[in-house]
Amino acid sequence: MDEKLLKIGEAAALLGVSVPTLRVWTDAGKARAGFVTPGGHRFYRKHDLERMMKPLLTQAQMWASDPKETTVPSEYHCQDVSVFRARWSKFEAELMSLSDLTDSLPLIAASVGEIGNNSFDHNVGNWPDARGIFFAHDMQKRYVVIADRGQGVLSTLVRVKPSLATDAAALQTAFTEVISGRAPEARGNGLKFVRKVVRRFGLPFMFQSGEAVFRYDAGAGDLILETAATPIRGILMSLSFPSRQTI
Repeated sequence: MDEKLLKIGEAAALLGVSVPTLRVWTDAGKARAGFVTPGGHRFYRKHDLERMMKPLLTQAQMWASDPKETTVPSEYHCQDVSVFRARWSKFEAELMSLSDLTDSLPLIAASVGEIGNNSFDHNVGNWPDARGIFFAHDMQKRYVVIADRGQGVLSTLVRVKPSLATDAAALQTAFTEVISGRAPEARGNGLKFVRKVVRRFGLPFMFQSGEAVFRYDAGAGDLILETAATPIRGILMSLSFPSRQTI
């Protein structure tokens, strides 16, 4: 047996939870057992547990940037668009319970739906390796994360704008330029809608594709383009919806 595998008691202690809680998490897909004996005894890889302990955005970034395809906890993995839409509906319902942001909530939900649907619309039949998206949210910390290991914005838009040569140019086009509504241009038009929502409500936002990142800058009141510290395959998005008192 791999010496890096931990018994369930050891794994629970590392996570700071009880053994019954870890069993529930494993059954629900939140935790992944690296090995299960014929008798049903579960063992866990330390690497998997350490990844679980990281913030959702860090987990998504690690998955999107890893040179090799890695597994995603099943509760965060939407393998096809029907799974995403079902989980998005649950996210929307939780979001609507936040009484302090009633005017912005429908548009926040729509923005998240737009980005998640885009990942499937523009990668269907062409996933480089891992199919589907990472989709997770934390209502206590009030943010949502989406990532995929797809083709990225540049590969999508260069089909209709061959002059695009960099990830930065592709993001600039996607978020700021008006292009036709035919596929695959619709990806860019969807991102312009997201930009309008972010600007209108001053929401902390980050969107990365390849080596380029757009972030919302409160001082500028708009998105600013940056070079990513770590390139990724596909896209990575984080959108926060803080309470009125903290915006």
